[in-house]
Amino acid sequence: MLLQWVNSDYHPEGAEAVMQKEEKMDMKRTMPFIILHACCLLVFVVGFSWFAVAAAAAFYLFRMFAITAFYHRYFSHRAYKTSRLGQFIFAAIGNMACQRGALWWASTHRHHHKHSDDEHDIHSPRQKGFWWSHLGWITSQRNFPTDYSRIKDLAKFPELVFLNRHDMLVPVVMGVAIYGTGMLLETYAPGLGCTANQLFVWCFFVSTVVLMHGTFFINSLAHVFGRRRYETEDDSRNSLILALITLGEGWHNNHHRYQYSARQGFEWWQIDISYYLLKTMSWFGIVWDLKPVPAKIREERGPV
Repeated sequence: MLLQWVNSDYHPEGAEAVMQKEEKMDMKRTMPFIILHACCLLVFVVGFSWFAVAAAAAFYLFRMFAITAFYHRYFSHRAYKTSRLGQFIFAAIGNMACQRGALWWASTHRHHHKHSDDEHDIHSPRQKGFWWSHLGWITSQRNFPTDYSRIKDLAKFPELVFLNRHDMLVPVVMGVAIYGTGMLLETYAPGLGCTANQLFVWCFFVSTVVLMHGTFFINSLAHVFGRRRYETEDDSRNSLILALITLGEGWHNNHHRYQYSARQGFEWWQIDISYYLLKTMSWFGIVWDLKPVPAKIREERGPV
């Protein structure tokens, strides 16, 4: 079982057999997820400093952008283009969020859009309740394998498959880098009042767990609370609050009406920070061909 922590494609029974199992929590496979949450309690041991909290908040925003702009809008929906090197860097940065590899994330998300809120959707509040859609699904044994058949356009790149297979590699390197940075600050900038242990707990554990739940809110809350501009077949909703928390993902009903756009805030006043940053990146040639919202979609009217 420990081998699966370092090689997520290792399934002695075969990935297909695992994906056919009953919906049941795999405690051993879920242990890293549980440990992340439990270690947040270490804040009561290492204490508080404004620098550590500010660094954790900045790291949250950086990685939330990586999830929304890279994992979601690029790998899941191909809403814009980048180079092969660019997509490798995007996958590595996104992996810093500790939400598995880019290919697993994209495979799971494409399945969600194909079966949104029907009986095959793996994280639907309508089908299995709020808490399952928020947390339960990610602990289920049948959801751990990557279904490469859903992401053939991405699986042809061996470097992406490598990052996906060894999806704990980047988080481990990240953790070492955070702690090392903390040691340097503790030695050369003691005036900040931040220790290595403190920076590690706040930036690695606390920031990562808050980031996870911010992302998971789109699977759960964004299918329960908010306004529906479009009469989609699912229960997707628009929420300004979730859009702010997730840098634009809260315009979820818009997204389910037209999933291929690089922009999810269809109206000028629908704040979509991830899109603004992607647009800025396009000016420097890092990304290009950002797919717009078709005029006929924008002209459809409903409550906004």
